[in-house]
Amino acid sequence: MNKLRSSAFARLFAPRSLRYQLLNRSLLILAALLLLIGVLQYVIMKDFVFKNKAEALNAQIMSMPMDWFRNASSSNAGTGSNRPQPDNPSDIGLGDKPERNHRDSPMFYQPGLSIVLIGQDGTISDVSKDTTVSAPLLSEEQYKKISKQLQARKQVDYQIVNNAQGTEQLVVFRLAGPPGKAEGIIQASTETDSLKQLLLTQLAIFAGLSALALAAGLALYLPLLRRTLKPLSRVVLAAQQTDAGSLTRRIPASHGQVEIDRLSEAFNGMLARLDISFETERKTTEKMRRFIADASHELRTPLTSIHGFLEVLLRGAAANPEQLNRALISMQLESRRINKLVEDLLALAKLDQDPQLQLADTRLDELLLEMEPQLQLIAGSRKVELALAPPVSGRFHADKLKQVLLNLFLNAVQHTDSESGVIRITLAQHIKQAELTVADNGSGIQAEHLPHLFERFYRSESSRTRKNGGAGLGLAITKSIVDAHKGTIEVNSQPNEGTTFRIVLPTDL
Repeated sequence: MNKLRSSAFARLFAPRSLRYQLLNRSLLILAALLLLIGVLQYVIMKDFVFKNKAEALNAQIMSMPMDWFRNASSSNAGTGSNRPQPDNPSDIGLGDKPERNHRDSPMFYQPGLSIVLIGQDGTISDVSKDTTVSAPLLSEEQYKKISKQLQARKQVDYQIVNNAQGTEQLVVFRLAGPPGKAEGIIQASTETDSLKQLLLTQLAIFAGLSALALAAGLALYLPLLRRTLKPLSRVVLAAQQTDAGSLTRRIPASHGQVEIDRLSEAFNGMLARLDISFETERKTTEKMRRFIADASHELRTPLTSIHGFLEVLLRGAAANPEQLNRALISMQLESRRINKLVEDLLALAKLDQDPQLQLADTRLDELLLEMEPQLQLIAGSRKVELALAPPVSGRFHADKLKQVLLNLFLNAVQHTDSESGVIRITLAQHIKQAELTVADNGSGIQAEHLPHLFERFYRSESSRTRKNGGAGLGLAITKSIVDAHKGTIEVNSQPNEGTTFRIVLPTDL
């Protein structure tokens, strides 16, 4: 039972739910605003009520004939009283009240009202009728100051003063007579208890209405919050149901709420990126599996050949110089093949690690002219044509581009006739781009092979490439180097008509 109570208390005052947090904070702000309004209302209403009461007292004094105050002053003149002590209300010149009917006005019987006349000589005369409340008295200096202000027609605000018994009273002042012939100051005062009681009543009513408003807010705001946060609940449910097998599902992008719509778009974007990442990982894993299988196969073949020659030699062929020489030459070729394959694999591994090439200012036309003797030697009896448009400059890695050209040139040599083959290398300059093409008149490539031509270990003609020692990595390395230069490479080919490789490199890196 105690656990349930503590759980309910924690949910109410320290909620973890967004719904209850919004509810608590909204009600807390509303309560703070109502409290502030209540305080301001009390302060403003207090000044308003006191001012109204002061104006009412002033109006009552103005409606009283001056004879009443003169009679009161005359009746108190024989007493010789100058200024009674405030702590003895009986000493305040009560005198003999004139027996005049207009002095019996109900005005004098107001509860807590006291009226006194302070003469010019400081004599204090009580004008009230049978009052039991003593009037609060100020010092002689204060009365003189007030008298000067009234005679100068300056406004004198009401004052809150305690009488001899400690009762708080509201006091107003008015000249007794015209400013030039004033006979003194009329002071009217009344207790503030009734005024404070009125203010407290108003404050209690406001507090009750505020409590009802908070209760109504609690009753109405919670269902409204539940309905408002319903789209968020749908997003949460969709997130809970999402796994690696359901990344194609999407949340509706429009819920009528900007924040939830943005959350849905972000969540759908995340799902799309995850889907792409998983698909890329799947393809990468498949390529890696094929890569390992092909690499193992390519390495197994020369190793098997070398192992066979070693067995032949161990069986006695080593004693025959001719067989020994043939076996050693074959093993040397196979070891070179293994070495070339390992070098290509290492080159691809380095290029796969997001390489940052060390670029330098390079003239491509000069680089190709420098390679021309080497290309003529590789081509043999084939015809090599160079069509260069100098100057073609940019920031490139010269050695890597040489490797690209050699790979493409060797590919052309392998697929063209040794006597009638023609290989044409063209270099052109475009706007912020350099275009390099390597074209041949060889056997060409079937259309179904073109999409896979730059894949690793892919060979369009297995028997021919194996005969020439290729492992299917040259074009993959070429594409990786071109990609590292932020360039593109494409191939066009027709069977029995030849093949053209076209490379476009940016020159403004």
